[in-house]
Amino acid sequence: MVTVKEAATGFLANKRIAVTGVSRNPQGHGSNIVYQRLRDRGYEVFAVNPNADQVEGDTCYHDLASIPGGVEAVVIGTRPESAEATMQQCDELGIKNVWMHRSFGQGSVSPEATTYGRDRGITVIDGGCPLMFDPTGDFGHKCMRYVLSLTGSVPKKV
Repeated sequence: MVTVKEAATGFLANKRIAVTGVSRNPQGHGSNIVYQRLRDRGYEVFAVNPNADQVEGDTCYHDLASIPGGVEAVVIGTRPESAEATMQQCDELGIKNVWMHRSFGQGSVSPEATTYGRDRGITVIDGGCPLMFDPTGDFGHKCMRYVLSLTGSVPKKV
């Protein structure tokens, strides 16, 4: 196992990242915030929502397999009960870097999805947020990372 900081650095070194759960109604939606920040920081980022054709003014894909050219990493920002199906898609597509988003509460973290992914050689970050780490981090998210690390919402090792 590696530290979450090492795993985050590896995850954020990927430049083609899909974000699942991006909403057509972005107000207060964590997936949309992650999507916007990655896009603003120069990542080639792809929104995934089976019920939308466009979000944030961009094309939205109904599943990971629909993304032209594929992706190197995925942020899961859906309900936990959807995470295992997404992890199965990642395995089928050969995606080896997955981050299950969580700030407060359970977020998108699914223990079953975590186990499924890790058993298949996928690096799974099961908690926290990519915006808590450089090069995408900001002061507010870094403060949240400190506090949430104390509660276990951000794992120490992955």
